[in-house]
Amino acid sequence: MTLVLTDVVLTYPDGDHTLTALDHVSLAVAAGEFAAVVGPSGSGKSSLLAVAATLITPDAGTVVITGQDVSRAGRTARTNVRRDHIGIVFQQANLLPSLTTLDQLLVMAHLAGQSPRTASVRARELLLAVDLGGKEHKRPHQLSGGERQRVNIARALMNGPEVLLVDEPTSALDHHRGEQIISLLAELTRNNGLATVMVTHDLATLAMVDTVLTMSDGSLTEGAATQVV
Repeated sequence: MTLVLTDVVLTYPDGDHTLTALDHVSLAVAAGEFAAVVGPSGSGKSSLLAVAATLITPDAGTVVITGQDVSRAGRTARTNVRRDHIGIVFQQANLLPSLTTLDQLLVMAHLAGQSPRTASVRARELLLAVDLGGKEHKRPHQLSGGERQRVNIARALMNGPEVLLVDEPTSALDHHRGEQIISLLAELTRNNGLATVMVTHDLATLAMVDTVLTMSDGSLTEGAATQVV
């Protein structure tokens, strides 16, 4: 398995009490598997992604990324794992307004120390893969919402991650463009052997994923909820 969380517990202080965001959560996602996590707001979905992304260290349990236990790793080690092995697609694209589509990707490569020539080739290949060929020199304001989200996805893949974590990728899109984005994520997951975990409220797109999991009050169970709030 490429991404494995085992018996993870995460708590937050909440006034005089403690809030349990993740209650002994376990999750295993293999290369080439597209898993969706659904559930009501406040159920723990965002906390699950944050722990899987090594952005938050859990109180207990283990987080293993590509065979490496990062549960208690220091900040530098977690940053390196995140840079080299994890791609994150945020809910909002948050593209830099002054940069072209191509440069949005090249910035990621620069931060990872890739050679400019190699990075340029990979960036153009990724833009073709997400159907943005010919738009390398467009800036964010010249792109549609769906196109900006495609840049967001390509940027997350720039450093060749094995794990892809996706947060509500269709929230700002209409139904048609949302379906296109989920279809693209499914295709990229298969073609690149990614272990993909997507948090979503959009139950209509679940037919395109391999595994559906539901978060409820910090607990994770297999199967789709009938209603997401």
